[in-house]
Amino acid sequence: MRFQLAINLERITPDTDMRGVRDHTLEMVKMADAAGFEIAWAAEHHALEMTIMPNPFQIIAWWAEHTDSIRLGSGVVNTAYWHPIGLAGEAAMADLLSDGRLEFGLGSGAYQREFDRMYPGLAQPDSYKYMQEALPLIRALWKGDVTHDGEYWQFPKATSCPKPLQDEVPFWVAARAPVTFDYAVANDCNIMSWPLTHPFSEVEEYRGRLDAAIAANGGVFNGQWALMRHTAVYENDADRAASISAVRHVLGMFGNLMTQTGDVIDGFPELIPLEELDGNFRVDPDMLEENLMFGTPEQVTAKLHRYADVGIDAFIYYASMGLDMDVQKRSLQTFIDRVLPEFT
Repeated sequence: MRFQLAINLERITPDTDMRGVRDHTLEMVKMADAAGFEIAWAAEHHALEMTIMPNPFQIIAWWAEHTDSIRLGSGVVNTAYWHPIGLAGEAAMADLLSDGRLEFGLGSGAYQREFDRMYPGLAQPDSYKYMQEALPLIRALWKGDVTHDGEYWQFPKATSCPKPLQDEVPFWVAARAPVTFDYAVANDCNIMSWPLTHPFSEVEEYRGRLDAAIAANGGVFNGQWALMRHTAVYENDADRAASISAVRHVLGMFGNLMTQTGDVIDGFPELIPLEELDGNFRVDPDMLEENLMFGTPEQVTAKLHRYADVGIDAFIYYASMGLDMDVQKRSLQTFIDRVLPEFT
């Protein structure tokens, strides 16, 4: 099983120094690089301090300057927000600046609030259609001149400048729904899935969707399937309490964004009071510790073996959850020292 890292620039309160947040991501990526992680992922989000990344290709290029071998991925860009020529060029430039280490991830976005500002009138459930039109188009733009007359984009003859260094840039699709699994498998894409805080049964459902998509594609799937979970490895009660408290806080803000039941003030989502969410699957502490990749090194190792048994090819260590930066680094180092050796 391969290992990957997902990390955001995140501020939970306005008194957090943005330069410290910036440097923290690089420190974490450098730790993952030295430990042999396969990929570091940067997501795209807008107008939110808890996930700061208006253009993931910028930070990919910066990380590339300071790392040796870890591959660097857009995990993921929201396709509907981009013109395909611009997206192809930005991604190819990141591949050039990273000496051919780009992993290109596309997705359909998460928050309707973000769509209301970035693409007014587009409903989030319909955004996958933009990804399905753009993906083969970007591949074509990387090969040479293309004239396109599609449903969402139309343009005369053009190509991507620059072209990627890699002959074939790996494509990734963020998939949870059956339609997206089907599309990814049929179009030779790798797949990343995030079961949020749902139990292991959700992962098994994704496995079933992947198997169904493979069967519909003649039994052929040439990509890899990666699964992401919030991760915290701790060896004392203080770090355990801090990790659970941090993720509950972030999930309260996440619940605001998903249900649009609170305001967002100067980029900071209001926290839905946790007492209003008690009993909800998102915030119960025992459930979070069970479902997320939380625990002692021994507990996390056992959970990862369970994921390996269901057939994931890679595990994405999702580090960003509002946790103190020193505790985040301590968790990742413990994972590297105490968990990784069990899988090498």
